[in-house]
Amino acid sequence: MAVPIAVLDCDLLLYGRGHRTLDRFKLEDVTDEYLVSTYGFPRQFIYYLVDLLRTSLSRPTQRSRAISPETQILAALGFYTSGSFQTRMGDAIGISQASMSRCVANVTEALVERASQFIRFPEDEATVQSLKDDFYGLAGMPGVLGVVDCTHVAIKAPNAEDLSYVNRKGLHSLNCLMVCDARGVLLSAETHWPGSLPDCTVLQQAALTNQFETELHKDGWLLGDSSFFLRTWLMTPLHIPETPAEYRYNMAHSATHNVIERTFRTIRSRFRCLDGSKGTLQYSPEKSSHIILACCVLHNISLEHGLDVWSSPATGHMEQPEEEYEQMESMDSEACRIRQELLLTHFS
Repeated sequence: MAVPIAVLDCDLLLYGRGHRTLDRFKLEDVTDEYLVSTYGFPRQFIYYLVDLLRTSLSRPTQRSRAISPETQILAALGFYTSGSFQTRMGDAIGISQASMSRCVANVTEALVERASQFIRFPEDEATVQSLKDDFYGLAGMPGVLGVVDCTHVAIKAPNAEDLSYVNRKGLHSLNCLMVCDARGVLLSAETHWPGSLPDCTVLQQAALTNQFETELHKDGWLLGDSSFFLRTWLMTPLHIPETPAEYRYNMAHSATHNVIERTFRTIRSRFRCLDGSKGTLQYSPEKSSHIILACCVLHNISLEHGLDVWSSPATGHMEQPEEEYEQMESMDSEACRIRQELLLTHFS
């Protein structure tokens, strides 16, 4: 008979008592329905995470009964997907506040250590071409390597009186720069930028810009909205379209770029600790950034396991600060030439 984790005693989980010790707990002791409803993911996905993170979560400890990798992962998933504060989620699964905090920290760092394994641009020619083909199939926009945008995640005010994290809505947040493919798989995620920085400044200082400007992606470009400046590797919409070709370009651009907005909504839906509905992340900016990145890694892993990015319903989330930027065309003549050539070749 399946036994919900919630009824297991905290001392039993942490230290063991008699024959009912922590190392005897198995995922098979709970139903599939319970796992999905409480932790957001099915059994096989959790097994995969256990295998992936076991070495990082089985580090030596002074305790006679260390918390198993399985329990640490369940505790972290419960926090990521519920949006509940650690005390409440810890009570729900029978783990103390201190133990819950350690579990979330351990799993978060283990996932962050593996971020480059799961969040990256493809390199082989066949995969890059497939990436472009997928985007072209959405709205007829050629040469697209990814769509880029920023999203804010609310955090608690830092201990220091640091106004750099106060966004235009007067809330403390991190401004996260992300790129995804046509399926919503994240290709880049920079989650540490202070909320006061406008999107264009974040991109200007981001590793993403250095990557595209130094590696010379001459065979394609990203799509970004009007909060970014036009670049040779970043196509933006025209501020005031006038010709039919310009209108068609803008429509294709908007339809294609919408993928990143849908991806943001899905990530917030799946990882409720990020959506602001149950409060801000109660951590320092650095730890909050790592939690966001860990959720991004889990998002990509879930896609690898067939958990479709669009399968979760959209939910309410933190209102995104409206960018106050001037709609200015780029002074980069080469970037303007490339966009004009794109207009003439594909939309005229």
